[in-house]
Amino acid sequence: MRQPITPANTLLRELRAQLRQNYPAGRILVGVDGLPAVDTATFADAFAAILGEDDTAVFRASADDFLLPRAQREGSEPAPAWFDEELFRRVLVDPFRNGRQTSATTGFQLQGWDTRRNQPFEARWVTAPEDAVLVIDGAYLNTKALHGIWHYSVWLELPDETYAARPGRSMDAPHTPAEFAYLREQPVQWASALVDVADPQRPVQVFRDSC
Repeated sequence: MRQPITPANTLLRELRAQLRQNYPAGRILVGVDGLPAVDTATFADAFAAILGEDDTAVFRASADDFLLPRAQREGSEPAPAWFDEELFRRVLVDPFRNGRQTSATTGFQLQGWDTRRNQPFEARWVTAPEDAVLVIDGAYLNTKALHGIWHYSVWLELPDETYAARPGRSMDAPHTPAEFAYLREQPVQWASALVDVADPQRPVQVFRDSC
């Protein structure tokens, strides 16, 4: 079903055109990245819906479903060290990406670890056709270890004032140590598109030399 014409959907269709210009077919991995305070899931859901308007097979996953068990997470704040990269690659990224080279029936899992129950999700293997898009959202998706897996990635940005308004923060220190360390890695330079989501109903693509 075609989505209505709204400022947000207009932008998403522009991003789709940018993606398709370089990747018209095949197994495509799309990352929607941002700091933990950003609602990456809602944006990724909407982008997936737009990508599927032409009947492309689109799948959704979240980095939050591939975290380490509670006892193995380091520190008290969401950080890259929380992420189970081995599980993420083994059950999702590698079988999805390699399916085109082997068989369209190669299965992959869209969820790995249930953080609420602190136990693995029940294994549910899904398959995709040779041409398919997998949209994954979450914080810290463009770490040095991960940025090479994306065919296309979107960095969602909020103004410092929004972060500073959160408990325990200020304009002098709007970000936590983990967030600041990630920003020093310049994830924006690895993103295919930078989008300001200060107004989620009217997201705006921002063009910078670092993108």
